[in-house]
Amino acid sequence: MKIAAVDIGSNAIRFQVSSVLERKDRVLFKKLEYVRFPLRLGHDVFNTNRISKKSMEKFKKLMKTYKLLIDLYEVDDFMFCATSAMRESENGPDLVRQVRKEIGVDINIIDGQLEAELINRAIASFLDEKSYLHIDVGGGSTELNLFLGGKKVKTRSFRVGSVRVLEHHDSPHVWEEMEEWVKESIRTHKAGKVTAVGTGGNISKLYELSQIKSGKPMSLKRMRETREMIDSKSMEERIYEMQMNPDRADVIVPASNIYIQVMQWANSRQMIVPEVGLKDGILLHLFEKNRNRKRVQFVNAEDHSQGKKTTRVK
Repeated sequence: MKIAAVDIGSNAIRFQVSSVLERKDRVLFKKLEYVRFPLRLGHDVFNTNRISKKSMEKFKKLMKTYKLLIDLYEVDDFMFCATSAMRESENGPDLVRQVRKEIGVDINIIDGQLEAELINRAIASFLDEKSYLHIDVGGGSTELNLFLGGKKVKTRSFRVGSVRVLEHHDSPHVWEEMEEWVKESIRTHKAGKVTAVGTGGNISKLYELSQIKSGKPMSLKRMRETREMIDSKSMEERIYEMQMNPDRADVIVPASNIYIQVMQWANSRQMIVPEVGLKDGILLHLFEKNRNRKRVQFVNAEDHSQGKKTTRVK
């Protein structure tokens, strides 16, 4: 089986095709193709509440390209999901209709709750019975999920994201709401000592730059030090010395500030970084839809063959 996921975010649009290899009770997800295209829909939407004509045309070309790749790989099932920027744009639904009519692709504009649920599918195998606060920072929104005893007990989406903060479209009121939600949730549920779980492209890059051994947690202190090191560099230095994409180089510090602030509110001293995200949750959803199993193991076949850290989902 071959499945494909498209994550239409506020800062970039990600596409992945994976081959599903089944053997006894194990399922391997082997990545066949991955494309990250830096189309920043959030720039338009957070400034004008609309997607510009230029961005719409580029978006349709990109959707056509992804659909061609899906056809070329002879994918059995696929799903396109759009998040914060698309769901807040006045003309997002019209763009979805144009894509359906011209390209034959249905785009699902998902709310923050469904976005969090899909991401949670991908991180479930990293959590045990302890207390965890999952923090997923996107370009336009931040999803927070509190886990106790292996179960999600509370979730909330906030309109605070890396692009939104970069362009000063975040509201002080929303920050206050987020702080109150974090502190009240931990207090009400008597969560005690909380470990943060970070997902998103920026935290993955921050983790890489922190030079922590793969699979080990990153301390809040190390996170702050890495953030300060990045902040001291110019955009040119971030791109050429630190090998960042231009659309990562300008948002990584605002994104880091969100992770750090939430951890401080939660009195969390360390974070685990599974390096999975929405597209991985979509892939799992597609697999479960097509192979209704009560229990599967999700392993990246390339990483497994090379002895790297793998992901197992129960």
